[in-house]
Amino acid sequence: MPRLHQRGLSLVELMIGLAIGLFITAAGFSVLVGQWREHRSATAAMRLMQDLRSASDVITRDLRRAGHWTDPTVAMAAAAASGAVANPYAAFAPASAASDAARFAYSRDTVENQLLDSNEQFGLRLRSGVIELLLGAGNWQALTDAGTLQVTAFSVQPRVQTVSLLDHCARPCPTGSTSCEAQLELRSLHVSITARASDDASLQRRLDSEVRIRNDGVIGACPA
Repeated sequence: MPRLHQRGLSLVELMIGLAIGLFITAAGFSVLVGQWREHRSATAAMRLMQDLRSASDVITRDLRRAGHWTDPTVAMAAAAASGAVANPYAAFAPASAASDAARFAYSRDTVENQLLDSNEQFGLRLRSGVIELLLGAGNWQALTDAGTLQVTAFSVQPRVQTVSLLDHCARPCPTGSTSCEAQLELRSLHVSITARASDDASLQRRLDSEVRIRNDGVIGACPA
């Protein structure tokens, strides 16, 4: 009966096996690294958009209050006694052209004093890649975090739509009149923010929002 001899792997077979193993390991590691990079990029993009949305929500909420008057009935009573009283919070800048800064005001008084106080002045501006919020005269505070994102563009674009009120007037305009008007100004703002991640300049996002200002203006008056 022939004797069976145990035989191991040759050096060539061992090297081939090691090469195949290393190739499979490298391929698996490459897939793992690719998935990790995609996950990191997706997480960074999600964080960037979340920061943009948070900043946009604060800006939208503040701009929507522009021109707010706590108790306009006080002005109505004063107007009945001594003439028209203008809304001290009505002014808004920019008036028409887009800008990377805005100034506005709204009332914070519990009892309206008809005065524009220092703590009722607000604003927004882009400075060194950071959007800053004005909370009272001279009190600028950072709204976005430069360590997380760099704001590359910020724009506030006013839009005004006028609606005629003449149909609601008791008397029609005189025949041939060119100055007879009574219009309602419907004001809105288009806000655009573009930013990039602070740790990845290639990751950039833009967020646009529309803000309807609640305080409408009246131009002119009904025919006397």
